[in-house]
Amino acid sequence: MMMPGKPVADAVFADLAPRVAALRQAGRNPGLGTILVGSDPSSAGYIRMKQERAESLGFGGYHVHLDDDATQADLLAAIRGFNAAAQVDAVLIQHPIPRHLDYEAALAELDPDKDADGAHPVNMGRLALGMTGPLPCTPAGIEELLRHYELPVAGREVVILGRGFTLGRPLSMLLSLKRPGGNAAVTLVHTGVPDWPRYTQRADIVVAAAGVPGILQPEHIRPGAVVVGGGVRYEGRRLLPDVDERCEQVAGWITPRVGGVGPTTIAMLFRNTVEAAERRARLG
Repeated sequence: MMMPGKPVADAVFADLAPRVAALRQAGRNPGLGTILVGSDPSSAGYIRMKQERAESLGFGGYHVHLDDDATQADLLAAIRGFNAAAQVDAVLIQHPIPRHLDYEAALAELDPDKDADGAHPVNMGRLALGMTGPLPCTPAGIEELLRHYELPVAGREVVILGRGFTLGRPLSMLLSLKRPGGNAAVTLVHTGVPDWPRYTQRADIVVAAAGVPGILQPEHIRPGAVVVGGGVRYEGRRLLPDVDERCEQVAGWITPRVGGVGPTTIAMLFRNTVEAAERRARLG
């Protein structure tokens, strides 16, 4: 059976709507700040989509667009401005940024409590320790996807193919934590493991997060397994997922080629923003 992400995202946004209304009634309008560097059309499109969603939710939207030749100092100044802005609860630095800029240094400059992506090193540390904080959006979206379709995770064997810092590594921590939606036996493998299929072939849940088109083939999963395609690569405007489409013939549940994890990732960005606004409202 297919696991599209849109119904999951719709449920998340339905949950957020009354929380946003309560914040606004209390005099606090959740504010999302976005930073775009350069003229990449895909990145500009993603920002527009997020701004439109923020507007539909009743958020305050704040945006800084820096030119392609912006300096590191320009980028850090934009981040510091949002850090200091009382009306901004969460900040997104649209990735990728031009090659001459240091994304890690920019991320480290961000106030961890305003980290909309959940990617700041402090928040990765909070995740590792099971502490409260913004969660990485794609891993949190996958956790929400499995919960929405009532697919048991606790005690199940989960194999994640890919160890990247935005998906594989944080997802392995999230799904292994003793918390609702987690408590799984998680194995993290990667393309440097020559016999990685022997791990995926026995798993109850397989998450492909390698960024290698078609790497997960039908013979790499056991019949009836849950398969989540998290990794993608683009050739021009063409999206190439990690999961071969024929896996649908073997899997019990599987995300679609398009519209699987993507919508849930965006929903988690806005959940992080609302939770940041709620935390700041409690702190006064």
